[in-house]
Amino acid sequence: MSIIKPFKAIRPVVDKAPQVSCPPYDVVYDSEARSEIAANPLTFLRVTRPEADMAEGTNGSSAEAFKRGRQNLEQFIRDGVLEQDAEDAIYVYQLSVDGQTQTGVVACCSIDEYEQGTIKKHEKTRPDKVADRTGHMIAVGAQTGLIFLAFRGTEKLRSLISDAVATEPLYDFRCPVGVAQRVWRITDTADWVEAFAEVPAIYIADGHHRAESAKLAREELRAANPNHSGSEEYNFVIAGIFPAEDLKILPYNRVVRDLNGLSKEDFLAAVANSFSVELTAETQPANRGDVCMYLGGEWYKLTYTGGVDRSDPINSLDVSILQEKLLTPILGIGDPRTDTRITFVGGGRGTEELVRLVDAGEAEVAFSMYPTTMDDLFAVADIDEIMPPKSTWFEPKLKDGLLIHKI
Repeated sequence: MSIIKPFKAIRPVVDKAPQVSCPPYDVVYDSEARSEIAANPLTFLRVTRPEADMAEGTNGSSAEAFKRGRQNLEQFIRDGVLEQDAEDAIYVYQLSVDGQTQTGVVACCSIDEYEQGTIKKHEKTRPDKVADRTGHMIAVGAQTGLIFLAFRGTEKLRSLISDAVATEPLYDFRCPVGVAQRVWRITDTADWVEAFAEVPAIYIADGHHRAESAKLAREELRAANPNHSGSEEYNFVIAGIFPAEDLKILPYNRVVRDLNGLSKEDFLAAVANSFSVELTAETQPANRGDVCMYLGGEWYKLTYTGGVDRSDPINSLDVSILQEKLLTPILGIGDPRTDTRITFVGGGRGTEELVRLVDAGEAEVAFSMYPTTMDDLFAVADIDEIMPPKSTWFEPKLKDGLLIHKI
């Protein structure tokens, strides 16, 4: 059973939605956030990344930054840029780009179900990132971005979504990166709540840190509320819930700062002990089991030469093989969650970003991965296991600032 709850969204007035909506807070560099704020003072980055609206060097996790985020949210409401719906609703959210369309539902999900495992996770979280968003949620008094959830689609929900998108949308615009954004507001929600109750499990596709932060914010707000009943808005977290068959996963690539003291020749020799190594014109692997590596101005194709047990949903992942057979033993990357020598580059930036980082001397070697699949994600989550960090990159990204949940 999956519980969804309608809510009264804070959202942009219709003509301001294109200017307010912005990428998720954690996929934008500080310089990009500052440039966008300078060019567009209505961007919701002023709420989600308030430090970029302050002096250079401001700590984004500071009380001062969180206070600025709340002030900016309140200012948007006072100025009539944002308004709150008077009636509970759920929202159908559709994103279309390059022939791909994904259509899901934005509603609130039960934090109890997250704790109990009905909302399944597949990644560990970093305490510093969780603390940052927990502090932001509490200070701003709202959940400002969507957790990205996936489910195995049902006929009932497909029918409801199909009927909804045949009507006039609330929002209909194309964002600067070319993704068509459409939102429909649904106030007759009983059939939707009933249909989701028949969904046995929902999976976190992206947003593990937001989910964990919502749980910790709930704990803090509950402890401060002597009249806690369980029905307060802080007991629920806003999410975009999409049928898995609509979703597209891009690779999540890796760059490493140095060769762990090895020369290029010694590094390649060490890699050749576990992988076939050949020069290639490819920058992206064409098949599962292959990795493309950029080193010294050249691309190589790596294929693991050891046996792979495809029945093992974790150790058979390409990201697991690369980690266990190359990154750890050769490059000395023990824990990729905490090692500052490794950086992850989402597939949305393309392999051009890998080349740029290496050619600029910011990294020594880069690895272009074959994308993980939704079936891989489900298989790991269904056995309550954890994928290696940064295994999946979803495109297109759900926008921040279109639908906000006040807590």
